[in-house]
Amino acid sequence: MSMVHVIAVITAKAGMRGQVLELFNANVPAVKAEDGCIEYGATIDADGVGGFQTKFGEDTFVVIEKWASLDALKAHAVSDHMKAYGAKTKDMLADRVIHVMSSA
Repeated sequence: MSMVHVIAVITAKAGMRGQVLELFNANVPAVKAEDGCIEYGATIDADGVGGFQTKFGEDTFVVIEKWASLDALKAHAVSDHMKAYGAKTKDMLADRVIHVMSSA
């Protein structure tokens, strides 16, 4: 498998998305410095789109990631800064769904 795409749907407990995003964004520079990281960032529902949009909701954000390889993604998952981020946010999260994808 070559390049890997990740779509991570993170749902915070009610009213806590801002706090989780603050911790997420503080961790982004460390992630972007990782070997094999091509893209890594949080997204939220866009406003004013119209009737064809399905929103995730006010407590959810979606992380869009691209990694050069599956090995790079696996190393990211066990990195010290991701372990620390996970420990800081674990009690703030209601749900976390990770989709690992390859190009079609």
